[in-house]
Amino acid sequence: IARDIQRWLVPESPPVIDGLDIAFATRPANTVSGDYYDAFPRNESGNNNQLLLIVADVAGKSIPAALLMATIQASLRSLAASPLSLSELVSGLNRYACSNSLAGARFTTAFLAEWDPALNILTYINAGHNAPLVKRASGAIERLEAGGLPLGITTGRRYEQGVIALHSRDLLVVFTDGVIEAENETEAEFGEPRLLECVTAMRPASAKHALQTILSAVDSFVGRTRQHDDITALILLIL
Repeated sequence: IARDIQRWLVPESPPVIDGLDIAFATRPANTVSGDYYDAFPRNESGNNNQLLLIVADVAGKSIPAALLMATIQASLRSLAASPLSLSELVSGLNRYACSNSLAGARFTTAFLAEWDPALNILTYINAGHNAPLVKRASGAIERLEAGGLPLGITTGRRYEQGVIALHSRDLLVVFTDGVIEAENETEAEFGEPRLLECVTAMRPASAKHALQTILSAVDSFVGRTRQHDDITALILLIL
């Protein structure tokens, strides 16, 4: 039942947005996941069709993490319907997370971003999450690190907001730690160096192709080893 409910809370397919190609996937380590991803336009708020992206990872596993993930999803959707800036939205999400975090024991790492199609600018906040990768059309790699502590640690904390311009064929890769901490039969981790190597080498024809390339690299490395953490990735390709 929890698995079915969780499937209703995350999108089955990415939104269709002019100038963007989006793909995402998640693999729960157990029946249900503590990972959360979403991508939706903020049409209701009058923010010029800006696209909101999130990838989050609730500390812990199974039912407790899944329930907190569900409350994060509900809070985000409610806040996104208001004409708040990204920093105001994240601050509100943090206050809610703090009220349900068991004194910080149930914190959530999250990467939230807002794409402005008129300016080709991505505004983002990294709340203690693995720094996403931006691969430029030139092949250069950048990391998106501006932000602050995970959600649910402490209230009243200000989050630094980052801004990056993205252009045609630039690629954004957002992932949870389950990707880089995936283990093979010798308990060696896939690791960030392998992910960087994979992203650097790829010349994706689409966001889905980039996503499949990363997941195939992880699968090839781990083989049949059962994983101990949820694996989630979201890809954004500028057309």
